Amino acid sequence: MSETIIRSDGRTPDQLRPIRLTRGWSGTGEGSVLVEFGNTRVLCVASFTEGVPRWRKGSGEGWVTAEYAMLPRSTSERSGRESVKGKVSGRTQEISRLIGRSLRAIIDVSALGENTIMLDCDVLRADGGTRTASITGAWIALADAVRWGTEQGFIIPTKDQPVLHSSVSAISVGIIDGIPMLDLPYVEDVRAHTDMNVVQTGEGRFVEVQGTAEHATFDRDELGALLDLATVGNAQLAKVQQQCLQAPEGHTVEVHV
Repeated sequence: MSETIIRSDGRTPDQLRPIRLTRGWSGTGEGSVLVEFGNTRVLCVASFTEGVPRWRKGSGEGWVTAEYAMLPRSTSERSGRESVKGKVSGRTQEISRLIGRSLRAIIDVSALGENTIMLDCDVLRADGGTRTASITGAWIALADAVRWGTEQGFIIPTKDQPVLHSSVSAISVGIIDGIPMLDLPYVEDVRAHTDMNVVQTGEGRFVEVQGTAEHATFDRDELGALLDLATVGNAQLAKVQQQCLQAPEGHTVEVHV
């Protein structure tokens, strides 16, 4: 299949877009990364603070949460800032919660202590897959924030209780003209018969699967093909994440898969 079918951007169905990760890009925060999936660009910044929300005080456990937002001109037409409108959209809330759930799936909040890490994921340019890019980049920023907290003595990990017990990444898949495809840009996303976002740990375990029959229903075999494709993509992303964390701040890790 991948040898005969070529997409509009020259990729094969099982190929990721070019991935670029720039660690420490913002120069602020206890962890940050500019993540690029093709033309989609998201800035993820982690802020480490002592203390936890009031409802969690005295529990001995920390908290990790996230906020997602799109800049007004991240798309072809300007959209108003939600902060000015005074109301956060349902989509923004849903993606923010997805990012938070994904990160909490791979962190031991007991080992974190009563500290909070907030991840801000701001979309600079949207060309499909903004939520998957956000999750993939947020984990890198989170890992650097955990490293910073440990170096500063706010986190005291033990050999038996590491703070992070895995990585987490996400990728989109979809069925277009009957063909399962990996990492959809906007032009493919809008015409996909089935659209799915898959979140997995570095070991390939599933954290969350969001799948919708946009224009046509799908069967069990097609579902399996999409999950297999996503697993391949997330495994590649997990390797790139580790390369990024090992690179010096300001260095861009670029992979053309």
